[in-house]
Amino acid sequence: MPWEQKISRRQCTMEAVRHRQTPYIPHNIDLVDDYKELVRKELHISPELVEEYMGNHIQKCELFDGKYVSPGIYRDEYGVIWDRTGLDTDVGIIQNTVLPEPDLSGFYFPPIDEEKIRKKCETALSDGKDRFKFAKLGAMLFERAWSLTGFENFLMYLVAEEAFAEALIEGIAERNAKILDIALEYDFDGVYFGDDYGQQLGLLMSPAVWRRLIKPRLGKLFEKIKARGKYIALHSCGNISAILPDLCEIGLDIYQTVQPEIYDLSRLKQEYGKDLVFYGTISVQSDLPFKKPDEIKEIIRRTEEIMGKDGGFIAAPTHRVRADTPLENFVAMVEAFHEGG
Repeated sequence: MPWEQKISRRQCTMEAVRHRQTPYIPHNIDLVDDYKELVRKELHISPELVEEYMGNHIQKCELFDGKYVSPGIYRDEYGVIWDRTGLDTDVGIIQNTVLPEPDLSGFYFPPIDEEKIRKKCETALSDGKDRFKFAKLGAMLFERAWSLTGFENFLMYLVAEEAFAEALIEGIAERNAKILDIALEYDFDGVYFGDDYGQQLGLLMSPAVWRRLIKPRLGKLFEKIKARGKYIALHSCGNISAILPDLCEIGLDIYQTVQPEIYDLSRLKQEYGKDLVFYGTISVQSDLPFKKPDEIKEIIRRTEEIMGKDGGFIAAPTHRVRADTPLENFVAMVEAFHEGG
């Protein structure tokens, strides 16, 4: 494997994040749980060896809390119930509405379990794995808000109940800042946020609304991270080209997903390659489920050639690999990543 011969996985990823040419392209693959089990069974390897087989270069320590209350039914720390028993075994389908009305009176943000967060951080950083390590806060602001009210409701509140929408996002941001302060006491390489702002044709809200409600709060969180000398990654699905300059302005280092259905990769690299590291680009929508193994390898080769120039690239599927991906395509992807460089 290239990382066994030339440079450690963490070092290679760090060099890529610093926009330096690397001896090979760092990569990372995330799988939904049921697909991970399929890979384990079909390749006859133990659960702990699946990630080693993939050769992952990144590790994320999720700081938000929750638990399965029954098989496939997940309850997060805000009390939102996610059904992962159907087609969506990744995030799931929301089964309840925590905030049925645009009213925060009587609503309490959940307490922070500092001891549990510290234990997660200590475990992640003491496992001896050679990885670029992120503290992760998924469903940061917008996603957390709509998960409490319902998606359509919150989009309407952005226009019709602006004071409520802003108060809710502010409360979420304040709680997240406290969690972030704990994580920043530990020696992570960076912080990884998740907050989907886009769909395939553009933003889910107007740029003006995003700049008023999201940008200043995201910027304050970014400032905390930059003050500690850490890198910032943001996962956001969809076409967020309208706010990429804003994200660069407030200090984003790494943009994750980078769906090739949406972006011209050559143009994206040319316009933002000096400011942003691109993490993703291998489509779970159009390519991994449908192409032939040789085509998958060629897509990865071409993509690495475009995006890997002068560093600034982490090859990865755009999202977690799901059960609609043929095993032979998954294997082809792993082989292509191992060969890349």
